[in-house]
Amino acid sequence: MTVTRAQLTEAVYQEVGLSRNESSDLVEEVLSEISDTLIRGETVKISSFGRFGLREKGERTGRNPKTGEEVPITPRRVLFFRASNVLKEKINGPSVA
Repeated sequence: MTVTRAQLTEAVYQEVGLSRNESSDLVEEVLSEISDTLIRGETVKISSFGRFGLREKGERTGRNPKTGEEVPITPRRVLFFRASNVLKEKINGPSVA
């Protein structure tokens, strides 16, 4: 199942008690701030949840799997997410170390 903006808005409405419009505005503002921060190249850390960041991938040579032809892949930035240990434990249960 995928969680949508509408579901996030409804959850804020139910839990916080803001109006639906205020809940929608709050969800949009949070997502916008996360997006803007990543666009600036900064890292977003959310305590007990995880970290969003960007990695620079350099130019490299790829291969078309169908023809075997070499194709240049241009440099780009890719988004990554690293879950916190707290989130990992909630998902998997306590780890045995």
